[in-house]
Amino acid sequence: MAGTYSQIYIHVVFAVKGRENLIHAAWKNELYSYIAGIINLKDQKAIIINGYTDHIHCFVGLKPSMAIADLVRDIKNNSSKFVNERRWVKGKFQWQEGYGAFSYGHSQIDRVYNYILNQEEHHRKKSFKEEYFDFLKKYEIAHDQKYLFDWIE
Repeated sequence: MAGTYSQIYIHVVFAVKGRENLIHAAWKNELYSYIAGIINLKDQKAIIINGYTDHIHCFVGLKPSMAIADLVRDIKNNSSKFVNERRWVKGKFQWQEGYGAFSYGHSQIDRVYNYILNQEEHHRKKSFKEEYFDFLKKYEIAHDQKYLFDWIE
């Protein structure tokens, strides 16, 4: 019987609505574990989840049967509900619309893993906005700034 074999690694980045600094150290690891659980329950592989106070990075081994848009929708919907049920923030927690998705090869796994692992150190030198624009430039992704995240200056 013929099988389907793939090697798809996707780095997904998305932000808190309004780019507010709402992801706190006291509960971020629980949130990251919950997001990893969502990914794994969808029969995908959560390689690493990390972020900063205003955004999340998810590195995923993706099977070809799963659409990236469906996975990100489920991550954002379920994790925002998770945060709200725990009342970790004042008011309603939401993710902004949209996300970035960037593909990598197997030989780049360690580099991407370490990049995501070191988000706090990385963001001492560079804002999320600079980081995101660097991704768009690096991957030569055409974009219109008016359709990107709501940036806090």
